[in-house]
Amino acid sequence: MKPLSLKQQTFLDFIRRFTLEQGQAPSYDEIMLGLGFASLGTVNWYVKTLEDAGHLTRLKGSNGKRALSTTQEHVTSARLPLLGLIAAGEPIEALENAETIDVPPPFAHPDNFVLKVKGNSMIDEHIQDGDYIIVRKAPSARSGQIVVALINGEATLKYYYPKSDGVELHPRNPDFPIIQVDKKDHFAINGVLLYSFREY
Repeated sequence: MKPLSLKQQTFLDFIRRFTLEQGQAPSYDEIMLGLGFASLGTVNWYVKTLEDAGHLTRLKGSNGKRALSTTQEHVTSARLPLLGLIAAGEPIEALENAETIDVPPPFAHPDNFVLKVKGNSMIDEHIQDGDYIIVRKAPSARSGQIVVALINGEATLKYYYPKSDGVELHPRNPDFPIIQVDKKDHFAINGVLLYSFREY
């Protein structure tokens, strides 16, 4: 990778910090406001330049311009606890264990942990069977965030949409149904997705 200029490093650091604090990547408008740019064209130029240089990934999917992910080849890894398997297909138990796994340093935080994905219900968000996800412990989330949800004691990974009469958990694979959670179910949010990655 080409070395970063100071302004490019500031751009990447803003995306990483925003993602950690908010649980999702910033929109182009939020980047423009946060970094004091005069136009969205400047944001687009930085995104394209950093993407071409291999420092930034722009994923296709329903998140649109929030689908920015920084690559981490140029930094040393840190470690987080790997707590078990999470179903991206059907709810299963997330088992705790003592393993740890290498993660990008910006995600090394006491409130973060790693789960291994089992299933393909989130494949349209580029989260596949066997991938790893970094999760920030949180008891609540905003509508439209990807969460680790506990339904009657079992865990699943889905998009979270609160409704007046309960909760809907949406997959990102047309072969999988929306999970309807009503007030009779015991429902809790265990964390919010920050990042996904694959080991080769």
